[in-house]
Amino acid sequence: MKNPHDIIIKPVLTEKSYDYLPSKTYTFVVDKRSNKTEIRQAVEAAFGVKVDSVHTINRLGKLRRQGRTQGRRASTKKAYVKLKKDSKGIEFFDSMTQ
Repeated sequence: MKNPHDIIIKPVLTEKSYDYLPSKTYTFVVDKRSNKTEIRQAVEAAFGVKVDSVHTINRLGKLRRQGRTQGRRASTKKAYVKLKKDSKGIEFFDSMTQ
């Protein structure tokens, strides 16, 4: 298995992601080449929790213009990780809700 910190890039802290916290669903930006099994193993290894399901979304980078030239921002992959009912929460996110 790869290093968990190479797969999980950063947490997503938005209003929508805060709405999912009571149902133990956490959102992360992950490596674009990782699959659901690798994401599950990385979250379990990094935070010591039990993962129930993983949903992923590939986001295309926004089109940006500067004068005549145009390009794209980097594309990203986002993962929604739902924990099992009997699993403890992730401490980093738990401190955000209080």
